[in-house]
Amino acid sequence: MTPVALPDTIPGRFLRTVSDRAEEVALRSKLGEEARSLTFGEYADQATRAAAGLAALGVQPGDRVVMLMGNRPEFHVADVAVLLLGATPISIYNSSSPEQIAYLAGHAEAAVAIVEDDDYLNRVLDVRSDLPDLRHLVAVEPVNDATVESWDELLGAAPVELERAAAIAQPHDLATIIYTSGTTGPPKGVMLDHHNICWTVDSLREALGFAPDRSRIVSYLPMAHIAERVTTHYGGIAFAYEVTTCPDIRLLGAALVETRPQILFGVPRTFEKIHSTVQAVLASDPARAEVFAQALEVGARVAEHRARGDDLSVELAAEYEKVDAESLRPARQLLGLDDLRIAVTAAAPIPVEVLQFFRSAGIPLSELYGLSESTGPMSWDPFRVKPGTVGRAIPGMELRLADDGEVLGRGGNIFRGYLHDPERTAETLDDDGWLHTGDIGELDDEGYLRIVDRKKELIITAGGKNVSPANLEAALKAQPLIGQACVVGDGEDYMAALLVLDADVAPAWAAQHGAVGTTASELASDPVVLAEIAREVETANERFSHAEAVREFTVLADEWLPDSDELTPTMKLKRRGIAKKYATEIAALYDR
Repeated sequence: MTPVALPDTIPGRFLRTVSDRAEEVALRSKLGEEARSLTFGEYADQATRAAAGLAALGVQPGDRVVMLMGNRPEFHVADVAVLLLGATPISIYNSSSPEQIAYLAGHAEAAVAIVEDDDYLNRVLDVRSDLPDLRHLVAVEPVNDATVESWDELLGAAPVELERAAAIAQPHDLATIIYTSGTTGPPKGVMLDHHNICWTVDSLREALGFAPDRSRIVSYLPMAHIAERVTTHYGGIAFAYEVTTCPDIRLLGAALVETRPQILFGVPRTFEKIHSTVQAVLASDPARAEVFAQALEVGARVAEHRARGDDLSVELAAEYEKVDAESLRPARQLLGLDDLRIAVTAAAPIPVEVLQFFRSAGIPLSELYGLSESTGPMSWDPFRVKPGTVGRAIPGMELRLADDGEVLGRGGNIFRGYLHDPERTAETLDDDGWLHTGDIGELDDEGYLRIVDRKKELIITAGGKNVSPANLEAALKAQPLIGQACVVGDGEDYMAALLVLDADVAPAWAAQHGAVGTTASELASDPVVLAEIAREVETANERFSHAEAVREFTVLADEWLPDSDELTPTMKLKRRGIAKKYATEIAALYDR
């Protein structure tokens, strides 16, 4: 198969990758004894067959296909199959309620829905009468409904010709629509075209400074999220990654150990949980903890030199080689992180202490900033890292600050607008092509960007002080026992916080320090635990002025889980939901 000149699109790049890497593994799933894999040749065969099956259902250029399925190879195959028809695949968060599915699929005017199993199917069927554009349903797993097309039937079709199908889509055709998580109102449909995605992938390659081809990577976050989509799906196509699909985030630890990824993307909570796990292990062995802490001190000096691009002295190199062999490398091996070439966090602020922990441990973690509206990244420095910043503009990107400090960006990654919403598009994307992010930032003399907070989320106290809740929350979550934090205080005399215990660290700490409780509910009211939380809050407060510091707090018995009243699927705070659910607790913090 010899590629001809094609428009620069995702199918065009897929064809080139298949041509070069047909016999190499592209997708893996179901770790352990049940592991299965697809080579790029098998990936292409299934995608072209699925495309033919969808075409038989009437899918044509410009149509939209919604997908509700977990992290599994069929997602990648289905997404490419839809693109090979010149249509647009749209992933919906798997936890969406029937009402949310009705809104999203209806708003997108979806012609077909591809679902994983009966659970997803039933949620669609509950609202199918509200979806007049939806003509067909396809299920990946066997379901008890004869009106639903099966995935196996799609794959039974004679394949479309890959080279011809790869030429259908054009650079400015819609490649996907990413629906925002709806933390500040109804979800918006972010329209991204093939040019946006190809431009972004090329910029990331340039930022890395090397071609990450054939890297191992784990796909575990929702495919409806732009970061996961760009990193493992589009990146998997462009760079011929070996992608291991992890269907349950609770299995991530095992997936890391088994696959030993070379690239790892995660939201801050991913790395906070790994950090907590290490701290919990060390807490049970004080002598070992002291040795590890000393190794981290050496690692921190090495990380600082590398971040500046400086060579290590002979003495420091020798000292690091010793502590790395004795302490740091074994820890990385235990976590499955010993082969990492790059680790990236984004989507929310990461506590600086957590970022520095990983870098000191020899894990090249860096922070990236961006939005769905920028196809993911806007700023990122993978190696020349300044903790507390989110790097400099990615190659080809322009960044500047508006008069009020709002971060503005312009480049080939900027979206085409919000679907069916010209008014909100005009509010976000100006006539000169600048994206107005809604984030307040600062740029230093070298162009490194620091995000202060969301423009609409800054808290203004009764005394008129502007406070960044995200920075306070990050400092609180950096403390060992605090797993989640939500700061309040708008219009009040002082700042306060709702806190949730770290489910991994708190029980072990409590058992070692004489606390009576064992369950989350008991620990949340245990005097020994509360005294330690008070100390940790004071430690976090040391980084802030008196007006910004948390004066009162309450420890909740609940655990905040992804895609709940409190957190989005990618673990961002739902401030409205929290304020409503915990109105009584918040009022008590202010003696109301």
